[in-house]
Amino acid sequence: MSQSDYNAAERRPIAARELAVFQKLAAWLADLGASPNGISVAGMIAALIGGVAFWATSQGTPYTRLFWLAAALLTQLRLLANMLDGMVAIRRNLASPLGELYNEVPDRISDAALLIGVGLASGGQLLLGFGAALAAVFTAYVRAMAKAAGAPQNFCGPMAKQQRMFLITLVALYQGLAPAAWQPTWNLGDEKLGVAALALAIILIGSSFTAFRRLARAARFLRMSRP
Repeated sequence: MSQSDYNAAERRPIAARELAVFQKLAAWLADLGASPNGISVAGMIAALIGGVAFWATSQGTPYTRLFWLAAALLTQLRLLANMLDGMVAIRRNLASPLGELYNEVPDRISDAALLIGVGLASGGQLLLGFGAALAAVFTAYVRAMAKAAGAPQNFCGPMAKQQRMFLITLVALYQGLAPAAWQPTWNLGDEKLGVAALALAIILIGSSFTAFRRLARAARFLRMSRP
């Protein structure tokens, strides 16, 4: 969400936003009088519970596969809320500077909760989880600071929010559905790492590169726009 003169150029490009099912869902929520800021907070709550679900996969319960599938669902619910809050704000003409805070701050908490959760998951690695979370937050920080400096919004990848969430959703679905024999593990000292740790390493590297690309593009724009 942004200010009332919000325009398409300031929005994260999401193809699913144009699908009829999501347009109808946004219209239904707007007709109900749903608060865009409340939707943002609901997305954050889904991410926090999702992080707990990821952690629960390492606790050796009989419900490990269900926790993986729950984590996948909650990750996607977080993304759905991130998309719907802006759509509802526009439909209800409620976009505002306060809305930007509700859009951005819960998003950063959500990234940290889910990625640290993956670090605590079965086959994850906590330091990689923290590293991936920091890199994810840094990509958003670069985008926000570039905008504050006068550069246009830049949502380029290769590891923007949608790609990060797609990857951990894929990991969660794979772990929840694939036979145990298909789930590789690697020993690192006393730790047993799996595809969750591999995904976090990819996110850490990809997010760092994404932050560099966004910073370079913003710097180039600002240099070219100097009088």
